Amino acid sequence: MNSPEQPLPMFDEVLLCTPRTTAEQVGLFLRRCLIPCSRGEKIYTMLYADELSYDVSCRAEELFQDLQRCNSSYRLVILCNCEREHSYIPSAFSQYKVHMIPQRPRAELQQYLQHHYRVAQPSSSAASVFKDNMCVGIVSSRRAGVGK
Repeated sequence: MNSPEQPLPMFDEVLLCTPRTTAEQVGLFLRRCLIPCSRGEKIYTMLYADELSYDVSCRAEELFQDLQRCNSSYRLVILCNCEREHSYIPSAFSQYKVHMIPQRPRAELQQYLQHHYRVAQPSSSAASVFKDNMCVGIVSSRRAGVGK
């Protein structure tokens, strides 16, 4: 948010982890991050890495250790749920741990995201269903089973 005009991360810079994320997916992601090439200034981010299965986490740590020996100028951020800080990945990378709390007010965060996710030219796109021609939206309900 310090550079409002800088674009959001591209699809190849972010890995959204779930319990079903495979070792192959994590391996491809780590190779993009850690193998020296013309990456530019990308910052690679693994979201919810604490949700990876034990086997996938072990293989990811091994691959990371092997690849990071060849490259000391990578940019990798691993985000985990603080309630699962004792799972494999947060424990394996605990020496790099930094506890973070969002430092910006919610309204400022929303404004930043609106700047990046608004459709520039209103058209007959799916963005017309969301408020203010946003190309993303969140639909939620406090009640379960209401079809959302």
